[in-house]
Amino acid sequence: MKTINHIKKALLILSLLPSLALAAGGVHLDKAPIDAADHGSLQRGARTFVNYCLNCHSANYMRYNRLLDIGLTEKQIKDNLLLAGDKIGETMKVAINKKDAAKWLGAAPPDLSVEVRARGADWVYTYMRGFYRDGTRPSGWNNTVFDKVGMPHVLYELQGEQVLNHETHELKLAKSGLLSTEEYDSLVGDLTNFMAYMAEPVKQQRNQLGWFVLLFLGVLLVLTYKLKKAYWKDIH
Repeated sequence: MKTINHIKKALLILSLLPSLALAAGGVHLDKAPIDAADHGSLQRGARTFVNYCLNCHSANYMRYNRLLDIGLTEKQIKDNLLLAGDKIGETMKVAINKKDAAKWLGAAPPDLSVEVRARGADWVYTYMRGFYRDGTRPSGWNNTVFDKVGMPHVLYELQGEQVLNHETHELKLAKSGLLSTEEYDSLVGDLTNFMAYMAEPVKQQRNQLGWFVLLFLGVLLVLTYKLKKAYWKDIH
């Protein structure tokens, strides 16, 4: 009985951990539109990642030829996504010097290969939509998800400039960007979707393999049951 009570308590604590972590951070995270089967979204996200994120952040565990798996051709990768001098079999390196980046930003930008696995897709999705103007920060930007963030808002020309109402903790668009709010949210959704894929490129294949294994075990169970009945049919 004591063992059962201990198990119940452990399960209760585990079920409360996500809400406790959220309460501790005091931040509402929006649901990220993750779909590893949507190759169009992944391709758009890869383009945004290379054009905006790869200037400062590396992805040292992701090779360009992995993009073949999301429907891009080798020519498309070379013409549109590869940096000058890079080869399709190389990883997504960054050109910026880490020491220089640390001087400019206060810390070297982290590698983003497994950022979604570390923080969660919802965190990344909300973070990229949570920048607002803050004159007290060296970069002029702050973030509702990551307070006192050192990273500037690299997509501000697309999103525009938001301001934070400190009483209601709500963001308001003060200056429009090149994209509408819906278009920007869609772009960030595609970017987050690609980063989720980048963190686990074989996740979809692994899930598909899991269904095949379950199907095989189901068929094996039926055959085993029929075999058992055949062996024991004459024994009463």
